[in-house]
Amino acid sequence: MFRWRLPLAACVLSAFVCLAFAYGEDDIEVNYADTYYNEITDGDTPEPTPSPAPCNSPDLSKWDKIFSMLENSQMRENMLLQYADDIIKVEMGSLRGEILRFVAQYGGSCGVAVETAGRRMALQLEGRLRETLERLKLREQTSAAAAAAAAASGNSVGNSNHLEAMLQQLITAARTQASRLTKMETSCFSSPGAGTGTNSKTGFQLPEDGGTRIQEQQVTSRELALDGVLAALQHTRVGLEEVLGSSRQRYLPAGCEMALLFPMRSRRIYTSVIPDAPLSLSSFTVCMWVKPTIVSNKTVLLSYGNRRNPYEIQLLLGQTSVLFTIGGEAHLVEARGVVNPGGTSEWIHLCGAWSSEQGLASLWAGGKKVATTPGVAEGHILPDGGSLQLGQERNGCCSPASSSQSGVAGFEGGFDPKLAFAGKMTGVNMWDRVLSEEEISQLARREGQGCERRGNMVAWGVTEMVPHGGAQFIN
Repeated sequence: MFRWRLPLAACVLSAFVCLAFAYGEDDIEVNYADTYYNEITDGDTPEPTPSPAPCNSPDLSKWDKIFSMLENSQMRENMLLQYADDIIKVEMGSLRGEILRFVAQYGGSCGVAVETAGRRMALQLEGRLRETLERLKLREQTSAAAAAAAAASGNSVGNSNHLEAMLQQLITAARTQASRLTKMETSCFSSPGAGTGTNSKTGFQLPEDGGTRIQEQQVTSRELALDGVLAALQHTRVGLEEVLGSSRQRYLPAGCEMALLFPMRSRRIYTSVIPDAPLSLSSFTVCMWVKPTIVSNKTVLLSYGNRRNPYEIQLLLGQTSVLFTIGGEAHLVEARGVVNPGGTSEWIHLCGAWSSEQGLASLWAGGKKVATTPGVAEGHILPDGGSLQLGQERNGCCSPASSSQSGVAGFEGGFDPKLAFAGKMTGVNMWDRVLSEEEISQLARREGQGCERRGNMVAWGVTEMVPHGGAQFIN
């Protein structure tokens, strides 16, 4: 078997050798040149086509320019406020460092100065008393014979009374010095960095039967120095209060985190409010924080009405007054002297409350009741389905430019730019009951958390409020 396979293997090997010689003789050409499939030849060069003319933007309208200016001014205002905030932080930090250095430098030495002055006073008083006692002893020894002779005339009684009066004056002066020193010591030891309590190692007790004018002058000079330090600290405190007051203007009151900005008076700028429940009410309370930029004879803060009566609820500002109407302008409550003429730089908290049962309507400003009127729309029920807006009132005086946005079928009243509100507004809430005096006073606390308490009809930060025109929410 191996014998017939051997010739077969030899044949196969010879065949492979022949093939190897055949391929070795052929030259395989390889082109290493770069191949570009997207190369454009000279003959195929396309002619350049001219680019189309740039798109010409349409001319901006007057309102677009105004809103652009408002956005630029808002950005600049934010930059200036941030810069002012940084400056205040730096100044406060440097002032704090100076006060700490002052306390570290003079606070510890105050107690030592009081102790040294008291020790000197005690030594001088004791010396004066010793001198006085020695003089009395000498006078008693030298005038023993004369005393017996003068006893008949009563002069000894006069001399003893004179000496007693002198000693009484010394005691009074010593007590006065002791009281002044105690006040100075208390003020020094109660200051930061000076320690508290008395010095047990060098404690002393003022004598009660002596004192001089020198000690009074020393104590007076110490008191004048402390009065100067106190006056400087009070002046610094006044400056800090002014800085804090100016920086507080940029923050929102009552813990509010956002506000509505009405940049100018316009019929297009207002805010629609969609209550959480129908406003078919027999009593209510509405509250808000406002900061008007300018106030006209009639500026609308809040308005609610329908086609039959556009003036169901109105909260208005006058030149110096606040007005509140229910069921129409005939039912009016007014409080004068509440608003500064021409606007204000401070936030004002306003509330209006009304009850149909007694017809009692009241106005609140800054947490205090400023006006109350009985018999206002007594027995009246607010109709449902009206339109509630901030910063404008919907009436029939103007063209229905924004009737499609009213949300009330058939209510095609327009807006009057003369009645528009310009400024900032926050903390707008409405309840279906009359709030108590304590509740309203808590809402009106500027440093409190009144914004956290929200109404059940309109809740600030929860109820949907839609700004229109240039009105917008700011932080």
